[in-house]
Amino acid sequence: MKRILNKETIKYINKEVKIAGWVDSIRSHGKIVFIDLRDRSGILQLVSAPSSDESYVKSKVLRPEWVIEVKGKVLKRPSKMINPKIETGMVEVAIKQLKVLSKAETLPFSIKGDGYEINEEKRMKYRYLDLRRERMKKNLEKRQKVIQFMRSFLQQEDFIEVETPILTKSTPEGARIL
Repeated sequence: MKRILNKETIKYINKEVKIAGWVDSIRSHGKIVFIDLRDRSGILQLVSAPSSDESYVKSKVLRPEWVIEVKGKVLKRPSKMINPKIETGMVEVAIKQLKVLSKAETLPFSIKGDGYEINEEKRMKYRYLDLRRERMKKNLEKRQKVIQFMRSFLQQEDFIEVETPILTKSTPEGARIL
């Protein structure tokens, strides 16, 4: 089965899908566990209920930012449970199989919000985490669109893109042959 993006699940109601991404948040309501799964396309709610398989047990130990892969059935949410704030708010995935691809340590800062309150040095040290923010993702998408527009325009005007090598001198200290 081929993996699909979270936002594509709305096309697969009552069908089985395979999705993967970061655990954004976990909510346990009695015996039912709700997991918000984040990928580059958005957030999707997963539902895990007690059953004979081990996916429910695995869902109880998940932590934020763990990377998981899920196979499950896409179900339409009840009308009172629809979340209009997200693109996938009218569906959820009932977990049939859950596989932890990578565990994560506790993050040095929260990736929720815009990140302006975090020291710049810390943000640069953990750049790979900072880029997971929604604000940063939107910036990268806009940048890509602008560059694509410029390249398309210049190509239509019969320009040729040339990438020249970057010439630098050798390191002045620390890298010497004895």
